[in-house]
Amino acid sequence: MLKTFHRGGIHPEENKLTAQVPLERFPVPAKVVLFLGQSLGAPARPLVEKGSQVLAGQLIAQGESLISAHLHSPISGTVTHIDDHLDFNGYRRKAIFIDVQGDQWDPAIDRSETLISQIPFSQQELLAKIKQMGIVGLGGACFPTHVKLSVPEGKRADYLLVNAAECEPYLTSDHRLLLEKTAELVVGARILMKACGAKRAVFGVENNKPDCISALRKAIGNETNLEVIPLKTRYPQGAEKMLIKAMTGRAVPPGKLPVDVGCVVNNVGTAFAVYEAVQKNKPLFESMVTVTGKGLSKQVNYVVRLGTSYSEILSHVGPLPEGDLKIVRGGPMMGKAMTTLDAPVTKGASAILVLSGKEAKRVPEVNCIRCGRCVSVCPMRLEPYLFERLVANKTWEAAEQNHIMDCMECGCCQYTCPSGRQLLDSIRLGKNNVGQLIRSRGIK
Repeated sequence: MLKTFHRGGIHPEENKLTAQVPLERFPVPAKVVLFLGQSLGAPARPLVEKGSQVLAGQLIAQGESLISAHLHSPISGTVTHIDDHLDFNGYRRKAIFIDVQGDQWDPAIDRSETLISQIPFSQQELLAKIKQMGIVGLGGACFPTHVKLSVPEGKRADYLLVNAAECEPYLTSDHRLLLEKTAELVVGARILMKACGAKRAVFGVENNKPDCISALRKAIGNETNLEVIPLKTRYPQGAEKMLIKAMTGRAVPPGKLPVDVGCVVNNVGTAFAVYEAVQKNKPLFESMVTVTGKGLSKQVNYVVRLGTSYSEILSHVGPLPEGDLKIVRGGPMMGKAMTTLDAPVTKGASAILVLSGKEAKRVPEVNCIRCGRCVSVCPMRLEPYLFERLVANKTWEAAEQNHIMDCMECGCCQYTCPSGRQLLDSIRLGKNNVGQLIRSRGIK
């Protein structure tokens, strides 16, 4: 029987339109815009100024806070200025602007395709290397990887779980990585395992990717501390807490972290980035982006330099469909509609999804019929209908007491609501206000 979490979840139309499209390198852009904050945590401090000459892979901003990440140039060229720029949400954020001149890489980077299997580094050396190369979690949160791998004193990591579920509809870049960089991912898993002190690494792959399961098992061979576990195709199977429950049977209590139950979880993209960082001295300055949508004439999986604008990427897949469109950064469930296409690709980018007006149109909102579907599909066992009421009344303390901050924003509740209630929108608003309330207590 396939493993999965025990309660809630849905199975939306998969729409893996690019699953059989190999990864393709996107052309080097003429200029890039690099936000200083590309991780969960404090922005990095610039180490360059107007007129500075940089190489691809050169450190250009240093993460100095405990939770922060270094930033490296994805191209060679000249820094033109450091100023604010709009992100995909429409917020202005500090960024480094670079005009591209050629494509000269830091000579320390090994650009060969040769697989390096041996890991001649200690645990502390691995953590330092991962930090130095600016690696963050590529499953969406962009949490600095060196921090996640640093298991606190008094705790231990029994499992290193490699999240290869890719349960979000349309997304396929992880699928392609699993097929095209299988051997590198196995080495990456061993690096992660050594860095966090885990004795066992397990890949969790949904069973709608049998080619990936077969490729991984072949690459692992007889290694006894590595394993592949096929998972039931079910959204949000790739969510950290759901993955842990499915693969180990352990439940992460509210307010706790995976390491509290002996688990460290890393996305498959992070595993590959760690392989390149440790074995090839390559910082994280590229992102793998699925460009997809039923109305597009060309659908691709691109390897894109950070700082490339979304408009430039879309221009390479041909003219956009006519009529009303909704362009989403990420998948249809957890992605967000973009307010500007001039925003640059960042470390956390995963997809550009182009939806027609008909596909994106929301059903008319009517009164709640108290059917309870939102409760039955919630994998966190929360009450979304209640959050909507509490948020409407601005009763933030009550929302906190009912564990609104435990919501992972998977969208199952809104997807399944027959009344078209905008539950996820309400919950996001509520979490923002409750988060401000919690932070204000720490300031007093």
